[in-house]
Amino acid sequence: MAEQMVDVFAQERRFGTQELIDELLSERQEVLVLFCRLAGIDPYNHEKSILDELRDFCEILVDYTALTHFEIYERILEGKERRQNVIETAEEVHPRISELTTEIVAFNDKYDESDHALILNHLENDLSQLGMILANRIELEDRIIRALQE
Repeated sequence: MAEQMVDVFAQERRFGTQELIDELLSERQEVLVLFCRLAGIDPYNHEKSILDELRDFCEILVDYTALTHFEIYERILEGKERRQNVIETAEEVHPRISELTTEIVAFNDKYDESDHALILNHLENDLSQLGMILANRIELEDRIIRALQE
């Protein structure tokens, strides 16, 4: 009976882990779609659509960025993750993900129009930089995802 209870708890944890991975991948896909859409807009034409696209992009970017930190790392820091390979992978990649998160937040702060007027002169350059940041972050997240799925 005790063995069956342990199996049930293990299955529930795996299901919760898979839900978290699915959510991360779904938000990642949404960020990448909006990123590509935004990167394809000419910043000197259709300014209203750029502002709308930028607003939508920044919203999902922040949600996506927070998911890794507050869902995955919080779980590990609270001791809810027992698999050593997951803990080791997270400890290895967390410092770099934190640095990348700081850069993502800086992009959001620069282009979040809620508290200042937007200047779009550097948007193309900033999006290029952000694309590299996102690529690096995705590589690191994929390492955590692989560890979680093992």
